[in-house]
Amino acid sequence: MSAQTAAPSPAAEPMAHRQVLEALSGLLLVLFVAMISGTVVSVALPQIIGALDGSQSQYTWVVTASLLASTASTPIWGKLADLFNKKLLLQISIVIFMVSSLACGFAQNTGQLIAFRAIQGLGMGALQILTQVIIAAMITPKERGRYNGYLGAVMAVATVGGPLLGGLVADTSWLGWRWCFFIAVPFTVIAFALLTKTLRVATVRRSDVRIDYWGAALIAAGVSVLLIWVTFVGNEFDWLSWQTAAMAGGGVLLLALATWVESRVTEPVVPLHVISRRTPALAILASLAVGMAMFGGSVFLGQYFQIGRGYGPTAAGLLTIPMMAGVLLSSTISGRMVSRSGQTKPYILAGLVVLTLGFAGLATIDHQTSMVLISAYMLAVGVGVGMSMQNLVLVIQNTVPLREIGAASGAITFFRSLGGTVGVSVLGAVLANRVASNIAEGLTRAGIPAGGQAAGGSLNIAALPEPIKVIVRSAYGDATGHIFLISAAIAVVGLVAAAFLKPAKLRDSLDLPEPVKEEAPANA
Repeated sequence: MSAQTAAPSPAAEPMAHRQVLEALSGLLLVLFVAMISGTVVSVALPQIIGALDGSQSQYTWVVTASLLASTASTPIWGKLADLFNKKLLLQISIVIFMVSSLACGFAQNTGQLIAFRAIQGLGMGALQILTQVIIAAMITPKERGRYNGYLGAVMAVATVGGPLLGGLVADTSWLGWRWCFFIAVPFTVIAFALLTKTLRVATVRRSDVRIDYWGAALIAAGVSVLLIWVTFVGNEFDWLSWQTAAMAGGGVLLLALATWVESRVTEPVVPLHVISRRTPALAILASLAVGMAMFGGSVFLGQYFQIGRGYGPTAAGLLTIPMMAGVLLSSTISGRMVSRSGQTKPYILAGLVVLTLGFAGLATIDHQTSMVLISAYMLAVGVGVGMSMQNLVLVIQNTVPLREIGAASGAITFFRSLGGTVGVSVLGAVLANRVASNIAEGLTRAGIPAGGQAAGGSLNIAALPEPIKVIVRSAYGDATGHIFLISAAIAVVGLVAAAFLKPAKLRDSLDLPEPVKEEAPANA
C-alpha cells in the first residue's frame, strides 16, 4: 500500500525547463506524425481514389475509417494512461501506427485502404491523446498555455501543411501517392528514438484496474451504424424506410446502452461524472464544432481545388497555406496570452466568432469564386481553430485533479474527433447527393444521357470526355459551398456553448488543491 501511495509523488514536482524541452521535442514530433498522417493524404485523395477506381462514398470512408477508429479508441488510451506506464503505451502506439502506415501504402484497392486506415486510426488516436496526457503530467495548467502554443503550432503545420506535402509527393513522378503513407515511417522511427532517450514520466500503478471494453465497443458500434446510415440514406434507400428505422434506431439504441454501461462501470471510457459538469459539457459541445472545422475544412477544400477548380495536388496544397498560417499564428499568440493572463474564455469566444464568419464566407463559394476571397475565408477558419482548439482542452484540464487528467483529456479529444468524424461523414454524404443532382442537371441541359461514370460514381476525372469533365467540375465547385453552410450553423452552436462557459483563472499547481478533505474533520 505504501508503494502505491509513494508512486505519484515524483509527478507532483514540475520538471525543469530544460527537461521539459528535451521531452517536448520527442512529443511534438510524434504528435506531428499522428496529425500529418490524416492531412497528408487529403489533397492526394482525389488522385488515390481515382487510381484505385473508387467512388465519392469510398472517398469519404477513407477519411472516416481512420477518424472513427481514432475517436473510439481515444478514451481507452486516455484511461490506460491513468493506469499504466505512459511511456510504454506511447511506444506501443508508435509501432501500431508505423506498421499500419506501411500497409496503407501497399493497398491494392479501396477496400484494403479503408481497412488499413482504420488500424492506422488506432495509432493516431493513441498518439494524439497520450501526447496531451504526458504534457499535462509534466507541466502546470498556467505554464501549459505557453507550451500549448508550441503544441498548437505543430498541429497547425501538420493539419494544414500536410496537404502541401501530400500534393508535392503525389505530383512527384518518382514518388507517387503511396509515399503519402510511407513518408510517416522515418518520422516514427526518429520519434521512437527521441522519446526512448528523453521522456521521463512517473508511473502511477493501481491494483483496481478496470478497462471498459463494453462501453468502448458499444460507442464505436453505435457511431459506426449511424455514420453508415448517413452515407447511404437518400441513395440506396429512402429516409422513410425500414432500413432507416433499423440503422438509425439501432444506432441510437446502442449509444443509449453505452450510456447505461458508462453509468455502471467503475472505470468508464467516457467519465460521465466529468462530462456532466457544466464547464466540461459546454467545452465539449464547443469542441464538436472545432472538430468539424479541422477535418471537414481540410478534406473537402482539397477536393474542391482539384475537382471543382482543376488544380493539381501541389497547387491545391499551396492554396491551403492561408488556413495553415491562420492556425499557426493564432495558436502560438493566443497560447502565450493565455499563460500571461490565466484566462481562456475571451480567446475561445473570439476564435469561434472568427470561425463562424470564415465558414459563412466559404458557404458562398462556387466554381468561379475569386481565389482571393476563398483565401480570406480560409484564413478566418484557421484563426478560429487556432484560438479555440487547445484552449478548450485547457478549460477541462483545469477543472479536474491530476489523477483524472487522462480521462478528461480523452473525453474532450473523443468528442472533438467525434465531431470531425460525423462532420466528414455527414458533409460527404450531403456533397455526394448535391454533386449527383448537379451532374444530372448539367448532363440534361447538355443533352447527354446520364449514367455510369458520367453520373459522378467515379472520381477518375481524367478518364472522362472533355464536355462531361467540365460538367463534373462545375458540379463539385458549386456543391462545396452548400456543405460549408452546414458547418457555419454548427459553429454557431459551438459559439453559443462557449458563451455560457464560466470565466475561470488557470491554476498554478499541477494538481487541484485538496485541503478541504483534510480540514473537514478538524472543523467538525
